[in-house]
Amino acid sequence: MRLASRSSQFSKLFLTALFFCATLLSGCSSGNMQTLPPAGPTKVAVLVTSTANDQLTNFYATIASIQLADSAGNTVPLYINPNPLSSTSGTPEFMRLNGVAEPITTASVPQGVYPTALVNITGCSFTNVSAKSGGGLLTTTYAEGVCEQGSGQATVHLAAPITISGATMALSLNLQVSQSYTISPNAVPPSYSISPTFTLTPFTISSHPANDQNGLETAIDGMVASVNASGNNFSLQTADHVALSIQTDSSTVYQGISSFSGLAAGIFVVMDAEMQSNGSLVATRIEVEDTTAVDVLMGGLLDIGPSPSVANATIIDVFGAQQQGADFDSILAFIQRYQLAANTTFRTSGQFTNIATLPFTASFDPSNLVPGQNIYISSPAISFLAIPTTIATTVTLMPQTINGMVTSVSGSGNFQIYTVALAPNDLLTTLDSTTSVTVYADSSSQDLNSSPIAVGSLLRFHGLLFNDNGTFRMDCAQINDGVTE
Repeated sequence: MRLASRSSQFSKLFLTALFFCATLLSGCSSGNMQTLPPAGPTKVAVLVTSTANDQLTNFYATIASIQLADSAGNTVPLYINPNPLSSTSGTPEFMRLNGVAEPITTASVPQGVYPTALVNITGCSFTNVSAKSGGGLLTTTYAEGVCEQGSGQATVHLAAPITISGATMALSLNLQVSQSYTISPNAVPPSYSISPTFTLTPFTISSHPANDQNGLETAIDGMVASVNASGNNFSLQTADHVALSIQTDSSTVYQGISSFSGLAAGIFVVMDAEMQSNGSLVATRIEVEDTTAVDVLMGGLLDIGPSPSVANATIIDVFGAQQQGADFDSILAFIQRYQLAANTTFRTSGQFTNIATLPFTASFDPSNLVPGQNIYISSPAISFLAIPTTIATTVTLMPQTINGMVTSVSGSGNFQIYTVALAPNDLLTTLDSTTSVTVYADSSSQDLNSSPIAVGSLLRFHGLLFNDNGTFRMDCAQINDGVTE
């Protein structure tokens, strides 16, 4: 009996102690311990870029929206185009972005894991240039009002679910150009399809970015929309029809103007910018080619020759990949013709500071213009008639990307020299019958290729393309893995 009594008392004590502990824990969780608030949203910067070979002259896609979706199917917007049915709103030209990037938006995104991304496209087109059998060039543009067989939904590949965390992060939306179209030009009639295919990849913003893969964006071209002098910042409308807010500081380099005070609404600029840890953009370089320009156009030089209407004058035909200005607001030029005047100024992009040290004489003037070069032209007005021809005020050599196979490797001083064989259907080969480009890379070149460079390496080289007495030579700023032709 006593044993049973002790057992009963022990049970009562145990239950009492258990009740006391439960009460204590309940009280701690409800009043004595602070519950941590849910994690705040993350600022997510989104950049657009592309991976392409040299078969196309351009590839446009009007992005209506970019969204992330969680495992339950709930979507979060990264980018919403304010005017998705217009070709003058949120329409990147992706061939210019081959291997480089441009900001499109910064969004506030709830932290979490997102296994799916959705990109909606309201219109897209691509252009290729081919040689006619009887001589001359055939320029053909293929377009769809709504891509991906009318659904507008692009294909987006994620290597792994995207985890949104921390105060700030960045995502790279990369158009895989070769996978985004098909074409059968010899079919009757010619057949084609457009199915934009992207990858979406997170990357870390560096405190000292050196390339587009860690936060440095180069050769962003656009028009100043407004200037805040007291805050040393301005708004920029890019040639891809995206609005950006740009900050400057004491380290910003000015070319073509002396200082920030030289900026004004309507001025056209080409600039480099560093992405900050908070997702904002600080200009490292601002270049103004022509403070009086009313219109600007950038694209590939297609043809050069004597003027049919003006004695001793030279005219050039340029594919208008990007264009801005008062005369382009209502009419976009497919191919724009310019006349080179006696006072037309020729320049090279201020992004490249090593031109004088190259192992060859790198010059750019009317005597060595060559089809296939990427040029930026300013003018006081645009004529959409054959006569009179638009007068070019400035012509600036701009960086471009070539894709090819390394056939030899050598060196000269501080430069590594690569001979790069082009594919038979390369645009440079079509325009000039050239089969190779000699590429010069020094310590300032960004080597983003995944394997050491050797004979047989398939690579993309981004830089300035010079014509040296018929030999194509490139001052290289960046090297990426190549794309099969």
